[in-house]
Amino acid sequence: MTARELDAAGIRDAELRADYAACRRLNARHGRTYFLATRLLPVDRRSAVHALYGFARHADDIVDDLGSGATIAEREAALDTLETEWAMALGGGRVAEPVVRAVADTRARYGIAAHHFTDFLTSMRSDLSVTDYPTYDELATYMHGSAAVIGLQMVPVLGTVVPSAEAEPHAAALGVAFQLTNFLRDVGEDLDRGRIYLPADLLGAYGVDRSLLLWSRSTGRDDRRITEALKTAVSLTRHVYRAAEPGIGQLHPVSAPCVRTAFVLYRDILQAIEDNGFSVVHRRAVVGGRRRLAVAGRGFVRAVAARRGWALFRQSAASEPDRPRGTCVSPVPPRLPEFAWAPRAPRAGDAER
Repeated sequence: MTARELDAAGIRDAELRADYAACRRLNARHGRTYFLATRLLPVDRRSAVHALYGFARHADDIVDDLGSGATIAEREAALDTLETEWAMALGGGRVAEPVVRAVADTRARYGIAAHHFTDFLTSMRSDLSVTDYPTYDELATYMHGSAAVIGLQMVPVLGTVVPSAEAEPHAAALGVAFQLTNFLRDVGEDLDRGRIYLPADLLGAYGVDRSLLLWSRSTGRDDRRITEALKTAVSLTRHVYRAAEPGIGQLHPVSAPCVRTAFVLYRDILQAIEDNGFSVVHRRAVVGGRRRLAVAGRGFVRAVAARRGWALFRQSAASEPDRPRGTCVSPVPPRLPEFAWAPRAPRAGDAER
């Protein structure tokens, strides 16, 4: 399947084919939902998505998974090397890292704005020193680089039926929705790394702070204050999904089933969190295999139908209608409702720490 994807994308150079294959392996190994959805794309677009994922994953591994014994200085040095290689690749220079070579090629093929990658690396670097976010606005600044720009990078690859500038805010919102979902799913694991991504003003409105979360993590005990804060965070994340959803219909018909499948499967994680009693401090919520297959199956049917319909359209038209191309923008993550949360006094029965 890898060779077929590379052939369809017109990637002929042997070394570059190996670079893209390395990115695909990263996607298959780490991005279960993302990789499954990518399989629904037209074969010629999959390699580009693998390259974008591979670059993001490589940077994330440097920050989080370089090794339990790696110091902050060692992680920072590795990130410095990645940034240097990225700058060299942008300038047409020779670099050693396969994922950098692949993503630089993808960027050039699809005309993806270079500053999206710069913003991404800036947010990755902040993970080396920032361990929490006092407000949602401060978290939003981080998420622009770590999540919104991923959606923006994808727009040229997926294609749109509207000017790209019209679709980009929804794509950015979807990246944020996915990341907020990850934050909720991974509360316990992030605590083990010393990080809290849920904003402190939301947690504090329910009497939750780092010490309470650590107490819950270490004892395995639940606390109603944590549960209430997580309920609010899930509700607000659903709001971001609603802001993102209109963008799916703005994508090229052959790309929309892929994104719809990822949208549904990621949003289902929120339901899994609810079904597990909001116990994400103790264990990660996952979507069951049967549900994943059912959603993917429906996506496959839609993808096949879309490709057939598009092929018939291309056959019946002398040429594809020209679409106005929008300019690349950098929308900020969607703002959450003003009613979001309000402080409350402790209640009788709150667990003692």
